[in-house]
Amino acid sequence: MSRRSFLGRPVLFTLLVLAAVDASAQEARAWLDKMNRAVEELNYQGTFVHVLEGSAETLRIIHRREDGRSSERIESLDGVGREIIRHGNQVQCILPDRRVVLLEEPKDLSPLVSALPSYSDEIEPHYALNLHAIARVANRTAQILEIKPRDAFRYGYMLWLDQETAMPLKSQLIDDQGAIVEQILFTSIDLKVEIPPQAIAATIDTTGFTTLRPPESSQLAADIPWRAAKVPGGFRLSVATQSQIAGSEYPVEHLVYSDGLATVSVFIEDPKTKSEVSEGFSKMGSTNAFSLTLRGRKVTAVGEVPRQTVRTIASSLVTE
Repeated sequence: MSRRSFLGRPVLFTLLVLAAVDASAQEARAWLDKMNRAVEELNYQGTFVHVLEGSAETLRIIHRREDGRSSERIESLDGVGREIIRHGNQVQCILPDRRVVLLEEPKDLSPLVSALPSYSDEIEPHYALNLHAIARVANRTAQILEIKPRDAFRYGYMLWLDQETAMPLKSQLIDDQGAIVEQILFTSIDLKVEIPPQAIAATIDTTGFTTLRPPESSQLAADIPWRAAKVPGGFRLSVATQSQIAGSEYPVEHLVYSDGLATVSVFIEDPKTKSEVSEGFSKMGSTNAFSLTLRGRKVTAVGEVPRQTVRTIASSLVTE
């Protein structure tokens, strides 16, 4: 064996390893893309448990797809039995104990959709996608997929995807300490079933209920001078608006920073506003917030990210 061929072996081995890693990442990307389509495009019904901040809620979901349009009914099997009905982008949440129907955005109300990540090319530099072993969830074979952040400024995910359809059977949101912040777990699911239209109809009679719509906010034409001087790698400004919020005579400036998966909203309140937000850290579910006063303005950063991320962005705000 020649010295050249001997020395060439480590190089060849390295190239083979890199090729295998790239192929695995491509396969993981394909799984994630298929998952996002499965949630919207498949017919399915099942029962899942939503665990958040140590509290668990059991829900039944019926999802129907016809002529390119999705509709679904999600019913809580605990407590007062709230129902979420969605037809396309029209969503209502029925609260029988309050005799109220809330009209909201799809992602805001669906505990399943809001707990799942979506793939975009922007996440690649900041998250590693890895495929793990095969497991079983809800009596079905599942492929485990990990979305692991490359730094401590964002959360990660562990996903158990149905091997046949990529439907998410289990989802975990993992914080920067490795703890599970939020979890979705199907206990039973029936895929590729025929769903009749009447299965999506509300089972609660809403006669006499009050219908509430989200507060209307109008976008005002204005140049927003505020910017975060220091943001974690990958986060970019995607929105800069000024809105007139219902119930307040003073506008609120709003910035949104995103890395393609995680999102941080920053609110800069008018100095004349009587803010009820206390300074420092606060938390609700999987969402962290940090507030402080800068140049007489109350600044609050909010997002499903680690505490240090909202503090870094909020504390670095300057005017251009």
